[in-house]
Parts: sequence; C-alpha cells; structure tokens
Amino acid sequence: MSVDGEVRRLGSEAEEPGWEVDPDDDWGVAVITTVGRQLRLRREARGLRVAEFAVAVGYGEDLIYKIEGGKRIPRQEFLDKADDVLDAGGLIAAAWEDVKKVRYPKKVRELGKLEAKAVEIGVYECNSIHGLLQTPEHARALMEAAQPPYSVDDVDRMVAARLARQSVFGCDPAPSLHFVMEEAPLRRQVGGTMVWRRQLERLLEVGRLNNVSLQVMPTNTDAHPGVDGKIELLKFPDGTAVGRSDGAFNGRTVTDPKQLRILELRYGTIRAQALPPRESLAFIEKLLGET
Repeated sequence: MSVDGEVRRLGSEAEEPGWEVDPDDDWGVAVITTVGRQLRLRREARGLRVAEFAVAVGYGEDLIYKIEGGKRIPRQEFLDKADDVLDAGGLIAAAWEDVKKVRYPKKVRELGKLEAKAVEIGVYECNSIHGLLQTPEHARALMEAAQPPYSVDDVDRMVAARLARQSVFGCDPAPSLHFVMEEAPLRRQVGGTMVWRRQLERLLEVGRLNNVSLQVMPTNTDAHPGVDGKIELLKFPDGTAVGRSDGAFNGRTVTDPKQLRILELRYGTIRAQALPPRESLAFIEKLLGET
C-alpha cells in the first residue's frame, strides 16, 4: 500500500472524524475557522438545524459544533458526507485540499517541508528507528507506549503525520539519504514479534534503494561522537543546510557554516565507525534469521 493510501486508512476508522486545532498554529486556525464558517452557512441556507444535520451525516451534535466553530479539523470522510447531505456540488468536499495541509502539527509540517526540499539528508539515531524508516505498526506501538498516554485520536494523527513525511522516498529527483542507527533499537521487539519482523524487513527494503545508505552501529563499538544523542543534517540545492544535535548547541537548529561543520565532522566520524551499508544489511538479515 502507498504512503498516501496508508494515511487514508489510518484516518478513516477513528472514533471521531477530526483532530483538535493547535491554537498556536495561526495558519491552521485560519483555515479551519474558514472551513467551519462555510459549513455552517451552507447548513443554515439549507434550513437544517445542527441536530438534523448531525443525524444526516451520522456524527454527534457536539462534533458538528466544534467543526463549525473552527475547534476541530475535519477528516476527508466527514467533508464528503457533509457535501452530499447539503447538496454542495463538491464545494465542501473540495475544502479538503486546504484542510489536509494543516491536519498535522505545525512542527511536523515544517520538518516535512524541509525534508521534501533537501537534496541530502543524514541522520544518526541512537534510541529508536528513525521516523522516516518506521512501519505504521511500529510507529503506532511506540506512540501507544508513551506515558502519560496519548488519546486514540492523537495517536492516529501522529502516525499519519509520520507516514506522510515518508513521501520523501518518492521525490523526483530522489534525495540522497543516509541513516546510521544503533544495534539496540533493532533488537527491541516493539509491538511484538510480527511487528518487529516487518520493521526489519522494511529496513532491508529501504536499505536496498539506490539513493539510500543504511548503517548499523554495533553495541561493541568504541565510544563515538553520537553518544550525546541524535544528529540530523539536511542540505539543499542552493548550497545551504540546517542541522541539529542533542549534544551540541543546546539542541538548537543551526545554519551557521562553522556550527554545521562541527555536526558534519561528528556525523562523518559516526559513519566511519559504523558497519558499511552492505554489512549492515547482512546484520539485519541475521537478526531476522534469529527468530
């Protein structure tokens, strides 16, 4: 199944057709407020009370009030049903083109935009498998393990957002992607044996792509510059770059060439100490064979 298809699947069976609006996301608030107002005006023009409309679309009155009041982000299925009930000729359903751009948290959207623009992405991940590499089941299991726990609605939203970022693998021209991950997270059976096996199989699939380099850092390796935490580097067509590391510059995102050079030096050393890509794939295949 494609990433877009998986996102739609995850969003279609939730208990409420929408997500809470982030009040700090000015653009998102503006979009959802406008959509809610248009929906209310269309409903009123048809002479339908909220209770009648709720019955017609098959959702609760409270949810209708939230969506019309710009407090909740509707899903595509809700907009399609509302369009049919209100005989809107596709105008309400078409609002999905704007809504889908703000359905994910602001920080995730900004990260996704950067990844989509990058010509090269380099990541060292120490505690988990990077989000761009996670299967839907693995991502869901990680998020459901959080304490305090997220709501079902929040988990759906975060998983869908993570999968949407994986569209970077379909970019044309394809970016150069480099991943270094520690051995320990590869052995942690997140979500159970079958979910874990599928995750390892996904790593093998991605690791064999021509534009992807995937490396494993064995636990018996000596100390390296990644012991302080995650490192991310993104480079763009115009020669600019951004980077971030848990162990440098107070975890801030940096663009200064001198600071980027430090992160590049650390990341280069990590790649040199990790298993080469071919040996890394063989290592993952061996893990799969141990079950």
